[in-house]
Amino acid sequence: MFDLDSITEIWQTITRNKTRSILTAFGVFWGIFILVILLACGNGFDNGMRSNIEGFSTNSTFMIPNYTTEAYKGYQKGRYWNPDMSDIEAIKMKIKGVDMISPILTEYSYNGDNNVFFGTKGGNFSMKGVLPNYNDIDRCKVLYGRFINETDINEGRKVCVLGKKVYEDVIGADKNPLGLMIKANGIYYQVVGVIEPYNSNITVSGSMDETVVLPMTTMQLAYHNGDKFDFFVFTTARGYKTKDLQEEVKTLLRERHDIAPTDEGAIMCFDFEQMFTMFDYLFLGIKILIWIVGIGTLLSGVVGVSNIMLVTIKERTREIGVRRALGAKPALIIRQVVAESLLLTILAGIVGLVIGVSIMAVVSGFVGNTPSEDVMFLDPQIGFGAAVAATVIIVLSGLMAGVLPAMRAIQIRAIDAIREE
Repeated sequence: MFDLDSITEIWQTITRNKTRSILTAFGVFWGIFILVILLACGNGFDNGMRSNIEGFSTNSTFMIPNYTTEAYKGYQKGRYWNPDMSDIEAIKMKIKGVDMISPILTEYSYNGDNNVFFGTKGGNFSMKGVLPNYNDIDRCKVLYGRFINETDINEGRKVCVLGKKVYEDVIGADKNPLGLMIKANGIYYQVVGVIEPYNSNITVSGSMDETVVLPMTTMQLAYHNGDKFDFFVFTTARGYKTKDLQEEVKTLLRERHDIAPTDEGAIMCFDFEQMFTMFDYLFLGIKILIWIVGIGTLLSGVVGVSNIMLVTIKERTREIGVRRALGAKPALIIRQVVAESLLLTILAGIVGLVIGVSIMAVVSGFVGNTPSEDVMFLDPQIGFGAAVAATVIIVLSGLMAGVLPAMRAIQIRAIDAIREE
């Protein structure tokens, strides 16, 4: 342990040549400062990217029917097929690992005319039929009322949930929409809720903001679809990968709809888990690169500290020689030199850490920390773990910077010191 005299001596040694000490410490300060800035910016881009997918299940896969590309069982290639509700039940029963699954039925107004009305006000919007659990996959904020429920499905109720833009354009933002009747594609529906997507960066068959959502059974009946629908989405349970379940689902659908087992084109698949995993690997690679660049910059500062400490040792050859002549043990000399290096490095590193964190806190105040649409840079701060890691790196750097000069110091003999003097 160091007593007060030792600490005072170390401080006096460092401050004996203030300009040299400051310039030496600047390398360590700059290395830590750059590391903090890079880490905070990396986190800011990561947070911004993740805010753009907030509310959407990242372990989801969309299965979309397409024209067959192979002839099979008497059917010519080019046949279009539609999944039906029995497919959903079969997937639930036969494929382990499927968590949630929801069919989707869509309807668009392609001629550009208004198709949704409330009184004399109207607008052109899409229609979407879903099951209640769809809001657990593509989550939306419920602004008024509720989402579709099981009773709506079982009774085929003529109710609807409006996207926020539909509500504002057709009904008006100053009115309570619950219980009102709107006319969509010639059919009247009672409004039971208004929703707003968490973000509009990921849309499936149109933004939920501009959609009239109906119970699946109601829409199937209204548009004479029987029990068929357009496509479906499923999520995987914990411990399962969407990529592994996709082939099982495809195989089951091919068997049920007489599609050739080798026909890859008949079922299109959009794997969001794979896409989001790519983003995870991308940002992991960026973080690794940031640590490499930051630590590399810091090491250049450490080399500078080590070199200056070697110069200092040479200047203090007589002093160290006298200490050795008076019986100072090598361990004491090593401790003294390493302590000087450590103190200089820690002071510079802590200053760099504090200034870097403070600057990014100011930047965070300007760019904000609340997710919003199209945000690419959000809350650029370093976490507690990164701050601890940076502190550990500072301490280790100080030890590294002092090792070589300390080894040089203990090689000095009293007779050599007197002769050199």
